[in-house]
Amino acid sequence: MAAYVISEVEILNERLADEYKRLAEASIRHYGGRYVVRGALPDAVEGAWPPGRSLVIVEFPDMDRAREWYDSPQYAAALKLRQVALDRRLLFAEGLPE
Repeated sequence: MAAYVISEVEILNERLADEYKRLAEASIRHYGGRYVVRGALPDAVEGAWPPGRSLVIVEFPDMDRAREWYDSPQYAAALKLRQVALDRRLLFAEGLPE
């Protein structure tokens, strides 16, 4: 079943964030992932969404593949850059069975 990596993101450094996005996107594709939502500013119909934060959702074929991606050498450089490029909350969630 599909798995989703959900990020709530605040950009701290625009230039470094652009480099992070480039590296992350290549690594995500390498592990069979695809962006479902990228950089959206959600419309909070109920509750509050933190100002200045965007939403990113990436779909992977399954949770094992999502975790492989996160722990991969392909993503390591992006992950290191992420620490100074952006602040985020990162969630992993399994989708429903087909």
